[in-house]
Amino acid sequence: MTAIRQQHHNEAMITMTVIAVLVHALLILGVSFELPPPPKPATQPSLDVILVPTPKKQPAPKEADFMAQQNQEGGTEKAGHARPRAIPSQPALKKSEKATIEQVRSGTPAPEKQQQPKVVASRKKVVRQVPVKKKAPVRARPKPDMTQLLSSTRQEIARLTAELDRNSEYASQLPRHKAINASTREYRYAAYLEAWRKKVERVGNLNYPDEAKRKKLYGDLLLHVSLRADGSVQQIRVVRSSGHKILDDAAVRIVRLAAPFAPFPAEIRKEVDILDITRTWQFLSNNRLFSSK
Repeated sequence: MTAIRQQHHNEAMITMTVIAVLVHALLILGVSFELPPPPKPATQPSLDVILVPTPKKQPAPKEADFMAQQNQEGGTEKAGHARPRAIPSQPALKKSEKATIEQVRSGTPAPEKQQQPKVVASRKKVVRQVPVKKKAPVRARPKPDMTQLLSSTRQEIARLTAELDRNSEYASQLPRHKAINASTREYRYAAYLEAWRKKVERVGNLNYPDEAKRKKLYGDLLLHVSLRADGSVQQIRVVRSSGHKILDDAAVRIVRLAAPFAPFPAEIRKEVDILDITRTWQFLSNNRLFSSK
């Protein structure tokens, strides 16, 4: 029994040891160390040195006319002495080179030239941008005051009410109209219309126009007659002409001769003030005036 326990204990120790080794291996291999990059060396200012060629030494002249850096002998065909000029064979030095030479001679360092930014030309197509006009900001409308809104609403209602009252009063003063014709079937109106037609037809045949008889004129016309409640004529109007002015004028004259007509019955007076009668009148070839029922 003790041997079995010892064996289990050894196996557990081996297992724990393997796990510990694996964990340490993962930590060692998983963690990497990198050295920080070395600092960039500071740029040292550069000094441009231009070497000037020294001419060959010449023997000093016996009599020197001018002072110079080197011994020189010169000849001229003209009389007199002239100050020697700069050597024409050497190109003229630029101002910057002269300044560098003087600084080298004097021992002072040349000032650093400021590096000009390089301009790199891009081959990309230049897209012309059209400026977009910005819309003006919309101002928020102030909210109306409820008191003012109610007051204006009441005023508007009062104005409309007064206008309706005026229209009603004006309408009440207008005469009440009723239009009737040959197709009217209401008894009270149909009976009055039939009595009116018979009277106009009778008067018209008694007063048939002589000129129409002589010229043998005939035709039909549409006549509109407005009657008041007392039977008097308010208006006569030819709606459609017969084509002959003699016949049109004769129809108007016959209606006036037949007036006044019977007053409106009580049942009609309750409803209307003016009766608008529209009928077709025919002047026949046998010299008779007729209106169909």
